[in-house]
Amino acid sequence: MPLLERAAQFAPFAALTGHGAALAETARLTDSKINLADSERSELDQMLQQLRSQFNPHPTITLVYFQPDSRKAGGTYCEYTGTIKRIEEDQQQFLFVDGTIVPFVEVIGMEIVEA
Repeated sequence: MPLLERAAQFAPFAALTGHGAALAETARLTDSKINLADSERSELDQMLQQLRSQFNPHPTITLVYFQPDSRKAGGTYCEYTGTIKRIEEDQQQFLFVDGTIVPFVEVIGMEIVEA
């Protein structure tokens, strides 16, 4: 038997190709979405109204929001600080100078850093 064929007999056999990736995906943790109380939602609405009525059209704010996971149920909570480019009322979202988009419905916390 030629040496090359003989070496092929002992090559590793990957019967479970992709199994490690599937296990890693299953082990990856996600959070469930928090439903805000009416009073908390009302506070966020008041802060949004304050942002709309400010003289500075591009304030800097910090948001805590839910980022849904694209592969499995749940998601993660993110904190983001940035300068608002505009508040898109028709789309119900914040658009930031760096291109980040955060939907109103995903926001659970807001702080105006620089008005």
